[in-house]
Amino acid sequence: MPQEPEKAELHLNGKTFEFPIVTGTENEKAIDIAKLRSATSYITLDPGFGNTGACESAITFLDGEKGILRYRGIPIEQIAEQATFVETSYLLIYGELPNRLQLEKFSNSFTQHANLHKDMLNFFSGYPATGHPMAILSSMVCSLSAYYPELVNPEPSEEDVDLTAVQLLSKVRTIAAHAYKRSRNEPFIPPRANLKYIPNFLHMMFSSPKKDYEIKPEVVSALMTLLILHADHEQNCSTSTVRIVGSSWANLFASVSAGICALWGPLHGGANQEVVEMLEEIEKDGGNIKKYIEKAKSPDKSYRLMGFGHRVYKNFDPRAKIIKKRADDLLNGMGIHDPLLDIAKKLEEAVLKDDYFKERKLYPNVDFYSGIIYKAIGIPTNMFPVMFAIGRMPGWIAHWKEMKESPDSKIGRPRQIYTGRTLRDYIPIDQR
Repeated sequence: MPQEPEKAELHLNGKTFEFPIVTGTENEKAIDIAKLRSATSYITLDPGFGNTGACESAITFLDGEKGILRYRGIPIEQIAEQATFVETSYLLIYGELPNRLQLEKFSNSFTQHANLHKDMLNFFSGYPATGHPMAILSSMVCSLSAYYPELVNPEPSEEDVDLTAVQLLSKVRTIAAHAYKRSRNEPFIPPRANLKYIPNFLHMMFSSPKKDYEIKPEVVSALMTLLILHADHEQNCSTSTVRIVGSSWANLFASVSAGICALWGPLHGGANQEVVEMLEEIEKDGGNIKKYIEKAKSPDKSYRLMGFGHRVYKNFDPRAKIIKKRADDLLNGMGIHDPLLDIAKKLEEAVLKDDYFKERKLYPNVDFYSGIIYKAIGIPTNMFPVMFAIGRMPGWIAHWKEMKESPDSKIGRPRQIYTGRTLRDYIPIDQR
């Protein structure tokens, strides 16, 4: 005998309303309230959407209670250890790991589309050298839609989506590197056809017309891991932004540009910059870790230890364990002794032993060590969110693509509870 489908009951004003239960493949449960307003005239109120599912997605599974993160079902630990960023991008966008031929074709397409249109290069000189690289990145990504009008059809073909994805994944490196060069008033370095994805980016960032940057394997490995760990993270602020902008049938360039702007905020993509600034502050103050731990425990909550705790993870961020090892490998391999890493390790050790932080489950997150890696590579703090954007690009593309292909996709249109003035008359200006 077939089992009765699960339902939720809402008792309201003497009436009972039933709503179906949706169950995900990992047994996550949701109450489907799509018909709540039409049935009851009520809406739900959930500031920040922390308990609201806006979509069903097959891309990333995240269990914050258990510290689990998987891309298309594969644990992040396996991907970070064994995959490349290009392979990870393919997995997120198309749902399966590529075979050798698919990966080669996908990788070669990045080389083919790495250059910017020659007219776009003129844009960089129009920005002040002091302009934030994220402002340049978001503007230039949106401008791509003007140079590839054939790709901005409201109902793009599968081939158009594939080409747009490649254009974004490839050109975001070039735009980012050029934005960095502009900030330093240095000449642009074009991409090279004989370099792979990350070495090519490092070449464009740090080479000069007279000297090529020495690409070290430990730098490539550390940066590869960071990009993979940032590639997707379920329905975060920037990814939700990409989906809601794309739900209006805005093209992929415009949707991703909006995601970049959302990522720019210090509560999202700027968090690792704040970690480095905190560690520098502790170092200048003599490395007194205990002092800053006590400040964070102060009842007035006026001070926060950056890089600890996560809105989703109520356990150890699985990405933090991976990135801590990469930070060690990088600095040891390059022979760098960074006092900030010493402070970070001592701070982490002290926090993990402190009952105050343990009770609140404030464990280190991925931002805690990522800034140290960027700093060791030579990437300045204002470029940290740009690096995050490069890493998050395949996730944004995958979610936009999934949203467009879903038959249940609707334009995003949240409701509100109005709390303003009630009806009143207009008063002419001479009577005010």
